[in-house]
Amino acid sequence: MMDAMTTSPDLHPTIGFDDFLQVELRVGRIVAAEVFKEARRPAYILQVDFGPALGLRKSSAQITQLYTPESLVGRLVVAVLNFPKKQIGPIQSECLVTGFHNADGHVALCVPDQDVPLGTKLL
Repeated sequence: MMDAMTTSPDLHPTIGFDDFLQVELRVGRIVAAEVFKEARRPAYILQVDFGPALGLRKSSAQITQLYTPESLVGRLVVAVLNFPKKQIGPIQSECLVTGFHNADGHVALCVPDQDVPLGTKLL
């Protein structure tokens, strides 16, 4: 069995399952997206709905190479909800929308492959 500080090639030290459970990865639906004109690097301002219990959250996302604002509205996304709010220029980001770099270095969103209720926690 690996201890808490064992590492795998190209990975950070391993963590315990309880550590993982502390990260609030939840499903939300993008309800609005607009160009973040004041951003230093191309980005969008997203409004993400996490359902009645968790509400609407704002996020800045550098995903302009693969998505247009119009193509984002209605998409499900996975986001971290329990990071502290972060001031990014004139907006305060309230969640971190997750994604992966593709072979070209562009960010592709991390999304569920089935429709699930808004606010569902990743397990």
